[in-house]
Amino acid sequence: MPSRENHALTGFLFFVAGNLLTAIVDAVAKLMTRDVHALQISWGYFTAMAVLVGGYALIARLPRARFLDTRRVGLHLARSALLVTTVSALFVGLTYIPLADAVAIMFSAPLFITALSVPFLGERVGIHRWSAVIIGLAGVIVLVQPGGAMQWPVLMPLAAALSFAAFQILTRRLMVKEAPLVALFHISAGACLWSSLIVGFVWSPLTLEQAGTFAGIGVLGVFAHLCIIRAFQAAQASFLAPFNYVKLVWAAVLGYLMFGDIPANRVLVGSVIIIATGLYVLWRERRLADTTGR
Repeated sequence: MPSRENHALTGFLFFVAGNLLTAIVDAVAKLMTRDVHALQISWGYFTAMAVLVGGYALIARLPRARFLDTRRVGLHLARSALLVTTVSALFVGLTYIPLADAVAIMFSAPLFITALSVPFLGERVGIHRWSAVIIGLAGVIVLVQPGGAMQWPVLMPLAAALSFAAFQILTRRLMVKEAPLVALFHISAGACLWSSLIVGFVWSPLTLEQAGTFAGIGVLGVFAHLCIIRAFQAAQASFLAPFNYVKLVWAAVLGYLMFGDIPANRVLVGSVIIIATGLYVLWRERRLADTTGR
């Protein structure tokens, strides 16, 4: 029987990989906002995911039960609506503010995840996990150095953070009994449905290159969701919450490679704090596994 330590390590690895893939999607989306509206990018992303997942099911000739068998259609629709809200709000924010700033603002999400995991998931959250999340948030504050007048684009990543916290909590509830392929099919189909309801208001003709880019980020999105689904099957939401901060490191690297943003000292200091808190939580989980002998 897999030990608690192995489950924690598996969840950690899949979660970090999923965050890397989503960071790449965010960076590509920011590039695209120069020519395409953020809501249309969101639609293209989810449509590509739906086509890929549906195409795989057809090519592999999977029985319908493999990807349609669920009694939680309502929860899947709610989860996909939360994801559309998260991605759309983030992409709108990326239109106006730097990638690292938008990602950093979203890192208020782990606080919400940890808090919501208690009443909605019944998870026990001790002082060590709470401390790790709070210290990690302090690292985000060091990185961002907030100040000046509040502008509406900054509120968009914050809205994305709130929606993302609810999304991850609902993911944890669904993944207890739901097969990964079922969850992936419903998230992609549901997100495509919700985003299609709003894209008509901002639609503009696409070039072949833009359509190809949609397909590319759709592929990344499929693998990102598979990684995140697998992570939540292996570990608790409150345990995984601090590792959301690792995406900040990916954003800083991609910001430098794609936009020429050179990380300042505050970015380095904040990143060290963020990584340290995540590693501490993993060490703590492994220590508990050794103590309990599970």
